[in-house]
Amino acid sequence: MSSRKPIGEAELERLQNQSFSYFLHETNPVNGLVIDKTAADWPASIAATGFALAAYPVAVERGFMRRAVAVERTLTTLRFFWNSPQGPEPDATGYQGFYYHFLDMRSGRRAWQCELSTIDTAFLLAGALTAGVYFGADTADEYEIRTLADQLYRRADFQWAQNGAATLTHGWKPESGFLKYRWQGYDEAMLLYILGLGSPAHPLPESCYRAWISTYQWEHSYGYECLYAGPLFTHQLSHLWIDFRGIRDAFMRVKGIDYFENSRRATYVQQHYAIENPHKFAGYSRHCWGITASDGPGFDTIKLSGIERQFFGYLGRGVPYGPDDGTIAPWAVVTSLPFAPEIVLPTIDYFINQVKLTELNPYGFKATFNPTYPVESSSPCGWVSPWHYGLNQGPIVLMIENYRTGLLWRLTRDCPYIVKGLQRAGFGGGWFGLSQPPVTDF
Repeated sequence: MSSRKPIGEAELERLQNQSFSYFLHETNPVNGLVIDKTAADWPASIAATGFALAAYPVAVERGFMRRAVAVERTLTTLRFFWNSPQGPEPDATGYQGFYYHFLDMRSGRRAWQCELSTIDTAFLLAGALTAGVYFGADTADEYEIRTLADQLYRRADFQWAQNGAATLTHGWKPESGFLKYRWQGYDEAMLLYILGLGSPAHPLPESCYRAWISTYQWEHSYGYECLYAGPLFTHQLSHLWIDFRGIRDAFMRVKGIDYFENSRRATYVQQHYAIENPHKFAGYSRHCWGITASDGPGFDTIKLSGIERQFFGYLGRGVPYGPDDGTIAPWAVVTSLPFAPEIVLPTIDYFINQVKLTELNPYGFKATFNPTYPVESSSPCGWVSPWHYGLNQGPIVLMIENYRTGLLWRLTRDCPYIVKGLQRAGFGGGWFGLSQPPVTDF
């Protein structure tokens, strides 16, 4: 057993600060758009931009950024989205209050003929609503932040996104209409449904949420019973904003747990999977795990030690059914910090101090590494992604803060739209009846 002292608050704050610096340096100051990943000529991600909006309050509280600078950045971003072209034209920024998944960093117009994304718009709107609650001062600029956040949220036509059916669609394209896929089965869409239910202008019917939870898949895995969703991020992203401790909907009342406990169990399943390591990948252990949607070494098939290994690029990796090619995503471990600190903190310590994953990396952890993939390197990391992603950096910043102070959870408890959405989804108990719900102490 290691005699190392557990990772401390200073190391967590350093990682949080390094991760936040992505938003300082990878944002267009003219429009507030955040680049999806640190590759040349890459577009912005509206989800990463939403994470930035939610991270600015954290940065102010932590002293990473002055409040005046955060107000300026937030206003720039919200003004851009409010004034950007909305319409069915293929080069618009959005339509029906939703926005395209990827936008050109400079013009802010649709990139890559991508889809109008319902889930990524939810992350953007959640970030805007966070800003609207946090920036509550009696000044013209902060009043404008609150007004724009409210207007952007009210503009999103969640009923349109149903396309006449019970559940929500993944998105829409001007060339072909609605995508064939719908949000069904437990995943990160919890936030999307709650925002839709709380909308004051275009609210989803309560039957929409009931239709969604009817598609859940409850499973027994590695000694834990929980909702199945393979990639670890699906158990995390709605929790960036919503404190699910002690509150339950109809589904969880029957199961006798809450969604926070469900995510805790899913985190343990990930660790147990790595300990068992059914495919015998290099590096997997109780302190080296974290399988999620992530970058990878590339689509390739290689014979290693007599075993034919198939590797992937960016893919939704998952546990326990795969796909799995030996790729570990440290950010996904950090984002489970509030759920299971007793296993997450030693893993963060291992990533920082044993395999040195933050060395020479300006934004903290690189996205992923794969010790199994053959590379000419003496590093225990093996292949390491050359990129940083905004989708990884934001959850690190927000969930470290939720673990330390519960800041994001407190802010969204003060957002009447999110509270209304939870109530219409049937949630009750817990902090709905408490003025000061407990927060994890560091």
